[in-house]
Amino acid sequence: MKNIQISETRNLNIAAILDLYKANEWSSANKPTQLYNGLLNSETLITAWDETKLVGLGNAISDGYLTVYYPHLLVLPDYQGKGIGKMIMDKMQEKYNHYHMQMLTADGKSIDFYKKNGFERAGNTAPMWIYSGNEH
Repeated sequence: MKNIQISETRNLNIAAILDLYKANEWSSANKPTQLYNGLLNSETLITAWDETKLVGLGNAISDGYLTVYYPHLLVLPDYQGKGIGKMIMDKMQEKYNHYHMQMLTADGKSIDFYKKNGFERAGNTAPMWIYSGNEH
């Protein structure tokens, strides 16, 4: 999308973040303070903007040298399928493409998205978590 701008700003309005998470029915929207602080304390936070409207974001947690984990990648439903998620992942790859291991957890329709972006199932591993959400 030609009007979408990618940014690494941390000057984010919590209401815009919550709108994005609620629109995608992510349970972390129910913990706004923790969500906001978690995003701002991520090693990398990439946002996508349609003028002044937050339309997507992705974050990365890393040891800074060897391993990176991508916890969140969300795009507003009306903006999905337009390449915004790819723009965010491309920006992440500028920083992390040389890392030994890039990890994430994917389910549903996001699996095909990540496959298109170079990710593959990690051998015979099984995703495991202690998780209080219910959207998966």
